[in-house]
Amino acid sequence: MATVQRPGPLDRFLKLFTDVRPGEGGTALLLALNVFLFLMAYYVAKVLREPLILTGGGPELTGAQLKSYTAAGQALVLVLAVPLYGALAGRVPRRRLINVVTGVFVACLAGFFALARIGVPVGIPFYIWVGVFSVMIVAQFWAFANDVYTEDEGKRLFPIVGLGASAGAVAGSWAAGRLIEPLGLASLFAIAAAILISAAVLTNVIEARERRRTEARLPAPMSSAVLPAATGQFRAATGEYRAVADSPAYQKASGTFAAVKRARTLEEAERAQIQSTGGPFALVFRNRYLLLIALLVMFLNWVNTNGEYILGDTVTRAAAAAVAEGRSGGLSEGEYIGRFFSSYFLGVNVAGLVLQLFVVSRVIKYLGVRFALLILPAIALGGYALLAFYPVLSIIRWAKTAENSTDYSLNNTVRNVLFLPTTREEKYKAKQATDAFFQRAGDVLHSGLIFVGTGILALTTRDLALINLGLVAVWLTIAVLIGKRYAGLAAATRT
Repeated sequence: MATVQRPGPLDRFLKLFTDVRPGEGGTALLLALNVFLFLMAYYVAKVLREPLILTGGGPELTGAQLKSYTAAGQALVLVLAVPLYGALAGRVPRRRLINVVTGVFVACLAGFFALARIGVPVGIPFYIWVGVFSVMIVAQFWAFANDVYTEDEGKRLFPIVGLGASAGAVAGSWAAGRLIEPLGLASLFAIAAAILISAAVLTNVIEARERRRTEARLPAPMSSAVLPAATGQFRAATGEYRAVADSPAYQKASGTFAAVKRARTLEEAERAQIQSTGGPFALVFRNRYLLLIALLVMFLNWVNTNGEYILGDTVTRAAAAAVAEGRSGGLSEGEYIGRFFSSYFLGVNVAGLVLQLFVVSRVIKYLGVRFALLILPAIALGGYALLAFYPVLSIIRWAKTAENSTDYSLNNTVRNVLFLPTTREEKYKAKQATDAFFQRAGDVLHSGLIFVGTGILALTTRDLALINLGLVAVWLTIAVLIGKRYAGLAAATRT
């Protein structure tokens, strides 16, 4: 008679937040710690980049111009970096892929540290590097987490993993702020590198642990320790990697496996399903599901950055008016703005943490992924409709608090759930294109809109809110289409 595994103390504790089955708590917590370290390293670097960029831009560049140029520079670097990443993912196993990529980023930090120590200005290149690092390293982590879990496991356990990301952001910002004075600015390069190395070591531990759990019966040549990270296999509900060629239901639901469909012999089909079949951008543009996800990311980021501009512009004008009218309580404009954003960020982070702990898993479980995809654009639609008619600071603040806290918690988790029923190739390659390049493309579109809208057309914040309403309508349509395709792919992994 089979022994029924009982939930341990850790499983019972985590069950307060999501549906954790016996034996699942350990890996979920390790993955949460893993992304905690990656996000902590990023936020240390993010804190470091601000003084470097503010003192390294030169008097000939304004802050707005500098941000526009660096957004374009990040997109340009990603056009080159994402295909290189895809080529590597198609040749080496996932453990080596993660180690090599993380090692490159650590080497970059060491180089910046050395240059900064001898007085070389690194503000602009480091600003661009941080933008590239933040999206690529996070996308790689979530590709790995998607590779570890089945569709059902990921939906239940990603809320716990996402909690690590939220905590890592807070810890990185807090630690960097307190280490600058005693250790000096340049030391943050070394601290970020050390945290990044720790994260990579933990990834190796998790990878070995999960490979023993899920691949013990596989022959060595067919295990993830030997096969490239990016293969044409998908993770079935039973936990094993299944050949696309052996699943007509999956082929029909995805409609992307031309190499397998064209195979004339079984040997050709088997070879096609373990080989890389295209670059990251090619995978996105030939697969409607992935293209829709890419557009979702782009429109989401475009809308959000437009909203941040509206908030920043309104706060700046409110600060100037408060100082001029003697309502600032003795604060300067800069101090007034700083106090506002300190309170605003605290509200966003606390709300996001509460949502991640107690709401995200329940929304996914009881309402489903298709409905969860619609919540953030619905909030944005209501918020910008309100701003179009009542563009006052208090309303803008709470509309953006609702938008950002939902984005950082529920929407971030759901976006990563969308890749659970995809192939390993799509997880490791296409996710870099969607989460890295298309996110930065949203920044570039925002910069273009602000340049034309404020410099040529003299658009007001109310006009920008109306533009955002149109963009959100497109975003909602995309979310509906993705939900339908996700349901088909998820069902195919269970057959």
